[in-house]
Amino acid sequence: MAREHGMIEPFEDRQVREGVVSYGLSSYGYDTRVADEFKVFTNVYNTVVDPKRFDPKSFVDIKADSCIVPPNSFALARTIEYFRIPRDVLTICLGKSTYARCGIIVNVTPFEPEWEGHVTIEISNTTPLPAKIYSNEGIAQVLFFQSDEPCEVSYKDKAGKYQNQRGVTLPKI
Repeated sequence: MAREHGMIEPFEDRQVREGVVSYGLSSYGYDTRVADEFKVFTNVYNTVVDPKRFDPKSFVDIKADSCIVPPNSFALARTIEYFRIPRDVLTICLGKSTYARCGIIVNVTPFEPEWEGHVTIEISNTTPLPAKIYSNEGIAQVLFFQSDEPCEVSYKDKAGKYQNQRGVTLPKI
């Protein structure tokens, strides 16, 4: 299905595990990788996090092979993979257990039917210690649910505000 619909680019048709946090095709899903672009939250400017008036100065931009997320803080990142979700598919994305066992929580909203783009990922460090995230390695598993019929109104039909997003995308109203 992924190849047939061009759902995931680049697509790894097997699970890659040797020496890395695993990524690629899994039994019933796909383990996606985190790119080397991060936006780490900072309180240097003491701004309020407001989804309606989001201040980009709330972040420090990092492009590196890994990223350190400060204690009790979080970062935004994106997937390496670009997703194109068919009209009869919905996905749920969950963090990988390797990171979860270290107190690192990954949050991603569902990919709606006919949504496409790079996935913006929230990486929360719930620990009192700095946490290391490895670029170009697995970060989350995407599970795909196919309906027996296409949805009536897709994300594309609604002209969703995060359609075709590239890079780490900040909140929009």
